[in-house]
Amino acid sequence: MKEQKNIVNEPKFTGRNVPINEIAKAMNKNVEFVRVGLQQGYLNFGVAFIMPGKSNYSYYCSDKKVWEETGYFNHEKY
Repeated sequence: MKEQKNIVNEPKFTGRNVPINEIAKAMNKNVEFVRVGLQQGYLNFGVAFIMPGKSNYSYYCSDKKVWEETGYFNHEKY
């Protein structure tokens, strides 16, 4: 019996910072779910951090990590 292999063609990643609202829509979740998940370390496709002297979080979610964790990829910039 032949071994079957799954072949996945990876998209061409650019390192694009995928917006939180775009990720939330793709996951069918609300924006707060994604933000809090990143802040608390439950979601592994990005980082949430507060810059010194600031009070709001900033987020970075690379297109490659989002694709690896969720399967979502959009080659077009919003």
